Amino acid sequence: MEGIINVLKPPGMTSSNAVADVRHIFNMKRVGHTGTLDPGAAGVLPICLGRATRLFDYLVDKEKEYYAEIAFGSATDTQDSYGRVIARGKGEVSAQQLCAALPAFRGEIEQVAPMYSAVCADGKRLYQLARMGAEDVRKTRCVTVHALELVSQTAGNRFLLRVCCSRGTYVRTLCNDLGIALGVPAHLSFLLRTRSGAFCIEQAYSIAELQALKEAGRLETALMSVEKALSHLAEARLSGLSMRNAHLLENGAEIGHPALASMPEEEPLRVYANGEFLGIGLIAAGKLHITTFFGEDAQQHAE
Repeated sequence: MEGIINVLKPPGMTSSNAVADVRHIFNMKRVGHTGTLDPGAAGVLPICLGRATRLFDYLVDKEKEYYAEIAFGSATDTQDSYGRVIARGKGEVSAQQLCAALPAFRGEIEQVAPMYSAVCADGKRLYQLARMGAEDVRKTRCVTVHALELVSQTAGNRFLLRVCCSRGTYVRTLCNDLGIALGVPAHLSFLLRTRSGAFCIEQAYSIAELQALKEAGRLETALMSVEKALSHLAEARLSGLSMRNAHLLENGAEIGHPALASMPEEEPLRVYANGEFLGIGLIAAGKLHITTFFGEDAQQHAE
């Protein structure tokens, strides 16, 4: 079996542990996730099986959606509820004040990666440097926050936010920076990822549900096919292709076709030859070649 499993990761489980559980359930070695989710966070974690692990670059950059609770009154060294409190404040934040602060954090913004993160500096992860007692290292990155809105006030000085953002956005840093902007220390107290690209929480499976499907002999029903996972890519459908040209295409050679004239160049495309899905391809100088093969002849085109 190959494809993508939309896993519902619970709080307290690492992304690596989720991969290990899926590897055990499917009895497969070639398994990998499309981007980590912090151990304390819950929600959607797409995991690729078999040749679908080649899709990392095509899935990891997709927009993410989160529901995050921000707690005002204290800041922590990890910027979430699992860290050590490093600042306290007694100020009360109103819903109106919070809403007034949100627009400054929408669009393209610059974030300083938290010290307890996997970002690298001088050959080491920032969390490794933090555990060694190193001083703060400022590693900035530009990210895009597509949507940031107040959902509700959950308690005194606690609010639930909806965040849609690009890859690499630290929602806990967003909460920390909102606290700085409002003059009251804050941290992320809860995080749920509800969407990662095309993978939504409504279609996610817990590890227990996957195990139950395996015992019922229906495990394949949880798999999203590679073709469906790439539905966000434009299509290149080549009909009337000769057996020779189809063979050349499947083996990585460049071919021409009248249909290519109206298709974008140097952009990943879903490629079909006479109705059969072959994989991902690129057009350059009017000719098409397969960059990542997913056709039936898996043995011949194995990496």
